[in-house]
Amino acid sequence: MGMPISHIMTSGMSGIRAAGDLVARMEFAKGMRIGEAKDYVAKKLDVTTADLSDEYVMRELREELGIGVITSVAGAPKGIAAKMNIEKLLDLKINSCEKFRGQLK
Repeated sequence: MGMPISHIMTSGMSGIRAAGDLVARMEFAKGMRIGEAKDYVAKKLDVTTADLSDEYVMRELREELGIGVITSVAGAPKGIAAKMNIEKLLDLKINSCEKFRGQLK
């Protein structure tokens, strides 16, 4: 039951258009409730929790931090590189990043 609710909340925060994907990661990876996850992400990004759902604020910030945007930007990190930046930013491990690093050995 938690998955559909988290998905609804994340979609409502515009997913990668804003910070919904980051909040959802904290909910799933650390078992945080949505309020706690929003507070954590806002603190890591140095923005208010209201900014997390503002597509204009988050677009600029996501580009600056290299954590992925909905449309491609030349030279900006995307895919696994953006996910690795998210790992560092949020202090967590992402399975696809771990698997990628394992394939490099």
